[in-house]
Amino acid sequence: MAVVTHDGDSLPRALQTPLLELLGCEVPIMNAGMGGVARSELAAAVCNAGGFGCLGMVRESASRITEEVTRLRARTDRPFAVNLIPAATAPALLEQQVETCLELDVPAITLFWDVDRDLVKELKQRSVLVLHQVGSRADAQHALRAGADVLIAQGAEAGGHVRGDVSTLALVPELAAMARVPVVASGGIATGAGLVAALALGAQGISCGSLFLATREANAHPAHQRRICDAHAEDTLHTYRFYRNWPMAAATRVLPNGITRGDYDHLRGLREPPVIGEQDGQPVYLFSTDSPLRDATGGVTAMALYAGQSCGQIDTILPAAACIRQLLEQARSALDQLQHDTIGKAPADSIGRAC
Repeated sequence: MAVVTHDGDSLPRALQTPLLELLGCEVPIMNAGMGGVARSELAAAVCNAGGFGCLGMVRESASRITEEVTRLRARTDRPFAVNLIPAATAPALLEQQVETCLELDVPAITLFWDVDRDLVKELKQRSVLVLHQVGSRADAQHALRAGADVLIAQGAEAGGHVRGDVSTLALVPELAAMARVPVVASGGIATGAGLVAALALGAQGISCGSLFLATREANAHPAHQRRICDAHAEDTLHTYRFYRNWPMAAATRVLPNGITRGDYDHLRGLREPPVIGEQDGQPVYLFSTDSPLRDATGGVTAMALYAGQSCGQIDTILPAAACIRQLLEQARSALDQLQHDTIGKAPADSIGRAC
């Protein structure tokens, strides 16, 4: 039976993966749970376009989670996830976040960084779908033993905090071969051809960060979005220079700025780095892991300008729905081209005989 998307188009059979039924979405595309950036406007837009929306609620208060979930549900009736990072969240706050998600009957939670087996067990006991982003085989094994329903394989090409050092191209097939749960590819993907390639590697869907950061619904600062649209893959940097408010040494992939050039290295030894701006009514400190949000003021260009290597595939700020339509159109074209090339080529042995 053909799957028809919300806009009436038939989804190519190659894109009709089991992940769709598990997540309750129409197309195998989800947005990364980018903290501050992926709020209700973006997540709902992704959901309404047939994808799987994810709210980035890392270190957010329980009241913020309640507010954003309520706003999302006012915009869509489709399933969604909330993204949390236990290792980067104070235990008391994490407990409040989880309890709030449970009280709100959030259908799915996406986790990242270290695998918190007790938390995964608790969520599974409460019938919450658990998606766990991982950057290595070892992390994937931990997540599977804990009971994760979906693995998000984050390649080193990804923007923001990067867990591992293996490329998406190498990580996805390795995890797909070992896992009995769906694998979602993340990192370096922003086109329909990338979606088709990820599925060919064994993934059942893709998770995009940079692509959706550069959308009209994203809660990202326009200057950050413009930098992504102007950047090429080789422009991104893998760095440890953004560390404040993150409890462990962690690499990030960003676009270059004064921080990455070392312009402020003489201030790194200060117990309290200077405030460089404000957003969400809170100060933003030098070397902070906070990326500039839509309402950011002050030294926006000195904040963490997260970008994955997929930035070279992004040149226009579009509505999220237009991005998903474009991905699907490109995927159809890629699949048609592959079929045409396959049918149009003679077998290698016959070519040899002709010569």
